[in-house]
Amino acid sequence: MASMKKSDSLLNSSGVRAAHLIERLGRLLRAGDHAAGLNPAQAEALRYLARANRFSRTPAALAEYLGSTRGTVSQTLLALEAKGMIDRKANARDGRSIMLEVTPSGMEFLGDDPVRMLARTIEAGSAASRLADDLEAGLRTFLAERGGRAFGACHTCRHFRLNQRSGNHPHHCALLDEPLSDADRSMICLEQADG
Repeated sequence: MASMKKSDSLLNSSGVRAAHLIERLGRLLRAGDHAAGLNPAQAEALRYLARANRFSRTPAALAEYLGSTRGTVSQTLLALEAKGMIDRKANARDGRSIMLEVTPSGMEFLGDDPVRMLARTIEAGSAASRLADDLEAGLRTFLAERGGRAFGACHTCRHFRLNQRSGNHPHHCALLDEPLSDADRSMICLEQADG
């Protein structure tokens, strides 16, 4: 019997098995996107925009999140806009850039999103939180090795501040010097920096 090489054992490792399972789940999700009339880039852009805070719903932030070119993202946004799933609005902060908003039609797609079905299946398991933490750590390492950003949740950022007052803006972003609502605190942000 021939001895097993180290490279052979890596091909059968838990990490490789997990990577293949993630890729297969991704393919199944993309098939669901096509069935709903969106290509995978359009569906992922819509998912991002629904989860991003108001500072991160720009074409440039979307391109960075997707690891795509601005030209490709521009075509994706044009298609989503033509399908009535997003709107473009002038940025109230600087007037030169645009902000992207998901329309009710886009929210309808997200309500039936194949990702939600997968999420329910994962939640039914006993290790959903640990799985999410492990995948997030793996993603952060993978992106760091390639010079990318992780886009974490606002409340995990070193710039996030809890204000002592209540109301519409009980939190604050120290980096952007902007008030944050409770809804903002759990959204993903382009500027997120680990504490």
